[in-house]
Amino acid sequence: MKDWLNHKSFWALLAAVFFLPFLGGVHLFDWDEINFAELAREMVVSGDWLKMQINYAEFTEKPPLFFWLQASSMELFGIGDYAARFPNALLGILVLPALYRLGSFLVDQKFGILWALSWFGSTLPFLYFKSGIIDPYFNFFIFTGLLFLILASWVGKEDGVQFRLSKTAMLWIGGAAIGLGILTKGPVAYLLVFLTTAVYILVKRGKMPVKLIQFIGFSAVALLTFALWFAVDFLFRGPDFLIEFTIRQWELLTTGDAGHSGFIGYHFVVLFFGCFPASIFAIQSLRKAADLPGHLRDFQLWMIILFWVVLILFSLVGTKIIHYSSMAYYPITFLSAVSIWRVVREKRSYAKWWNIGLGLVGLIMVAVSLALPYLGMHPDKLIPLLSADPFAQANMNAEVNWSAIDYLPGLIAMAVLAGYFVYRKKNFNASIKILFFGNGVWVFAALIFFVAKVESISQRANVSFFEGCVGEEVYVTTYGYKSYVPWYYGRIQPHQNEMATDGKWLLYGETDRPVRISVKINKVEEFERRVPDAVLLYEKNGFYFFERPALSK
Repeated sequence: MKDWLNHKSFWALLAAVFFLPFLGGVHLFDWDEINFAELAREMVVSGDWLKMQINYAEFTEKPPLFFWLQASSMELFGIGDYAARFPNALLGILVLPALYRLGSFLVDQKFGILWALSWFGSTLPFLYFKSGIIDPYFNFFIFTGLLFLILASWVGKEDGVQFRLSKTAMLWIGGAAIGLGILTKGPVAYLLVFLTTAVYILVKRGKMPVKLIQFIGFSAVALLTFALWFAVDFLFRGPDFLIEFTIRQWELLTTGDAGHSGFIGYHFVVLFFGCFPASIFAIQSLRKAADLPGHLRDFQLWMIILFWVVLILFSLVGTKIIHYSSMAYYPITFLSAVSIWRVVREKRSYAKWWNIGLGLVGLIMVAVSLALPYLGMHPDKLIPLLSADPFAQANMNAEVNWSAIDYLPGLIAMAVLAGYFVYRKKNFNASIKILFFGNGVWVFAALIFFVAKVESISQRANVSFFEGCVGEEVYVTTYGYKSYVPWYYGRIQPHQNEMATDGKWLLYGETDRPVRISVKINKVEEFERRVPDAVLLYEKNGFYFFERPALSK
């Protein structure tokens, strides 16, 4: 096992074994997964890979790179949930061995193992590559860009660090990576690197990592990479995308978007629990360690600054979404590796509060893993607690087959926690491997045993309704809530009637086709009052499904 860990191929194989299976075993989740998959699907269906569309109306919130990857995957595997998630799984097969290789370059193979292990065995970083969201590529490009800027700053300064590339080449590669990040999600890619560099300069009392002219060149390459696509789009469509995109980015930064507001400490909680167990170890290395080699100490400073920039920036941003702070996964897993590596290298005792943190959060993980199947088999104990939310109460009526086997993830969590505490004094290295490999197995098991059942409760009825509309001459929409389910799972084709994108026309106008409508239980009375010609087809698990007849030809 020890020898296997020292090969990049092991980490690539590990990623493939855990990230590729069951990608399509659960429907995509509203909003982001389905939103992005629908953008890619409409690229494939329409044949227009330049214009982003939702419901075949222009979409200006995101640039196109990730959707090109998803659309390419759909061309390969066919339109579906597996294809939508495949690009991120593929990235995971690259990232794990890349972290191992980078850690080995920065320090040694043991450090590379610890960094890759910290990522694989932490909950949200693992889930990252089983999803269909845009952020894995976005953050990978940002981290790559920042990494090459850091490496360029070491040329001729850090003794013992050898490079095959020149400083100029590394700055160009880094700038191009940031440009790809902008092309993936927007200018926040450059903003994060700029802010991190600015804070670094302040900490270093005005000392720049590279010359100003070199940083300007780095920035120019980033802008040029994005501008190559924008120039093509401008030639075909004019400035509309850039104008609308800029407005939308400002709205996301300054307001809570569509119910995605939260308290200022939201991302701290997300990262602390979501990056368990790496987050526990990382806390100790948030303080600079003077005994580290010079280049590693400098890299640690960069990662500490990046962590705080991400956490503070997205805590101040009005919109609070769980993956907004996911860029912090890179510094958190690195800092985790630093803390563990120092204990292993110096053979000294570890911080006792590690055990307290691991024990408390681990017990919460065990409790949740055991409570889910218990409550699933005894919904009567949960329903009274949801009295303030009729929709959540009705969700619990879903027919889900929970059984004793669903306690397996909880038993795995117990075994992992017990294994760590049993071995921590006898063999700290072994206890760390048990903890991180075990947590990765637990996350994988939880995905298999829990996520499909949770999806059955929360949205399966809605998905099934619109899947039943595939191939029929109908329009599809929702009332009282926003969802991308009707378009993606209804597999809508390009509209023949330009009014089909008008939500008010679908609900109140004289449509030339029947309109299938999904309404949540808390909006049914209002809907029936405002749309009296709609006929109830059936209701299931908190969703009421109606059809308006065609009123014109």
